[in-house]
Amino acid sequence: MKFIRVSSVLNIVGIILIITSASFLLCIPVAILYSEPVTPFILSSITTLLPGSILFLLLRKSIEHKVSIKEGYISVTLGWLTLIFAGTLPYLYSGEIEGFVNILFETASGFTTTGASILSDVEALSKSILFWRSMTHWIGGIGIILLVIIILPTLKVGGYGLFTLESSLKEKILPKTKSIAKTVLLTYLSLTTAEIILLTAGGMDLFDSICHSFGSVATGGFSTRNTSLAEYSPYIQYVAAIFMFLAATSYVVFYYIVKGYFSKVKKNDEFWFYIFFVTASVVFVTLTLYFGTDRGFELSFRHAFFQVISQISCTGFATTDYTVWPHLGWFFMFLIMFAGGSTGSTTGGIKMARHLISLKNLKNTFVRLQHQNAVIPIRLNGRLVPDNLVNLMTVFISLYLFIFLIGAVIMQISGISIVESAGASATCMAGIGPGLGASGNMGNYDHFNPVAKVTMMMLMLIGRLEIFTILALFTRSFWKN
Repeated sequence: MKFIRVSSVLNIVGIILIITSASFLLCIPVAILYSEPVTPFILSSITTLLPGSILFLLLRKSIEHKVSIKEGYISVTLGWLTLIFAGTLPYLYSGEIEGFVNILFETASGFTTTGASILSDVEALSKSILFWRSMTHWIGGIGIILLVIIILPTLKVGGYGLFTLESSLKEKILPKTKSIAKTVLLTYLSLTTAEIILLTAGGMDLFDSICHSFGSVATGGFSTRNTSLAEYSPYIQYVAAIFMFLAATSYVVFYYIVKGYFSKVKKNDEFWFYIFFVTASVVFVTLTLYFGTDRGFELSFRHAFFQVISQISCTGFATTDYTVWPHLGWFFMFLIMFAGGSTGSTTGGIKMARHLISLKNLKNTFVRLQHQNAVIPIRLNGRLVPDNLVNLMTVFISLYLFIFLIGAVIMQISGISIVESAGASATCMAGIGPGLGASGNMGNYDHFNPVAKVTMMMLMLIGRLEIFTILALFTRSFWKN
């Protein structure tokens, strides 16, 4: 087996613990403002800072070399597990959520930006804990590995390897990894700030505006209200939907727009396919609601616009209960759980680029049936897609569906109904949150048994890291030369 520097992996884990420790401190002003205990966050910060500092200080010279691809896979997976377990501390110290499985579920759902919850009464939590809960989305959305890259330039080229493993951004839009990370982070901050301002201007209080912006931009979906965004004005709902749409757009597109490279935006096939898919889905659901329910056209359009974007962007916010829609409507909402947003965004799911390449490959297959000797290259964004990458897309989608089925079967065997099992498996793989039945977008997963909850957590992590990162660790070839 090729030598893997354990010290490099542990050093990165140490930095993640230090960053997590600092994030706990951001909740203290909220606790003070609302006259709530600050002890849970101080204790959480100390608990993570001590081991994090030890790992960083003792092993900081161990990653001056280029981080290998194997070390990258291990670091990303172990880093996310460390982040999730460390994130449980405020809940444990505050005692506001009962049961470690429930605490771990809520934390994993937060950091993986899934948004599934076991809480039947969200509003019963203190403001500071709600703030931490929403912040797990924001941190998970940008990716803790991206933050590591910004403060750890010694990773150099290896750092870019970590970044591509953690997120779906595969195109170097700048010559240096650190510059890529800064550009993505600046865009992320800009979107968050803009949404906070617009939500506040629409009458939402500042605290709720911040928390919902964290959820929208990270495509997470945790709300501070039991009814999500259903009680807010149409203006608030439209603003949130627009930012969910933007959050599911590739950050490469944002970079091109900022730099004035509009010709590259025009050539971005995935971006236009994403717009087409969302538009077609909104039109279909609008007509389904308008002719299948007693809603007027504006309400039908608003509910369709919001819920379709919430589903495709893998956010999971709600303005209405889609489980009580006509059968065609809620079944369509289940189907688009597998869609996903754009690559290079915070969203989950299969992603638009993979769907587009698969459709082009399917078209070419039909052409070859008539013209067997035809050589038809597949292009994406003006570039030739190699055959091995096309095959990889097919393998990914097949694995995605296979893991979805396995997850659904395990949950059904554990005692969950087939409808809820299918919904829970699909929503966790895509990082959406709401499922079907009692665990729909106006429900929760409190009634799920521990086996089902653990299965869901595993699906969240596998989906967040896009399957290969985790599955590679369980292959014999990974541990060989």
